[in-house]
Amino acid sequence: MNDPAQTPPPEEDAFRPHSYDGIREYDKRLPNWWLWTFYVTIIFAVIYWLYYFTTRVGPDDPTALAGELARIETAKLEAVATLNDDALWKMSRNDSFVAAGRTTFETTCAACHNLKLTGGIGPNLLDQQWIHGGTPMEIFHTVTNGVPAKGMPTWGPVLGTKKITEAVAYILSHHTPGEPIVIVPSPTPGGAPPAP
Repeated sequence: MNDPAQTPPPEEDAFRPHSYDGIREYDKRLPNWWLWTFYVTIIFAVIYWLYYFTTRVGPDDPTALAGELARIETAKLEAVATLNDDALWKMSRNDSFVAAGRTTFETTCAACHNLKLTGGIGPNLLDQQWIHGGTPMEIFHTVTNGVPAKGMPTWGPVLGTKKITEAVAYILSHHTPGEPIVIVPSPTPGGAPPAP
């Protein structure tokens, strides 16, 4: 079998020459997996630094935070169970709702109310003069139910609640809560007050 006299003694690992409080450190090479992880981390850090801080291609922290908060606010507003004036005012201050509402307005409402909301066939939507009520819910009901006697179609079945809500938010984005609402008896082109 094995002759103990011929078996070489086990090789001892080398120690580094220093000793701290009696503790000695082995002089071994780090494993390759550890070294590659370290090198990849360094490369990632350099690319990250160049992308976000040097070239500014990526969004900075305040911009990313504002975008995420806006997304959360939009999701909360979309989940509103019952529409009311306060909810519609909040939607009118949300960029996502206003942008979607602008698209809906430009494709369905601008033919009568003009792209700039200044009126034409339909009344001016920028002033404080309203024919069928100027509160957010009154505007919502006017758009939903239409005014067939005056040529405004019923948009409720065509657009649905979500698109109508967005269009109303777009209209309200040009107004401020609490501004005076003047009820006028009939539409006048360009929003001019009716003649006495």
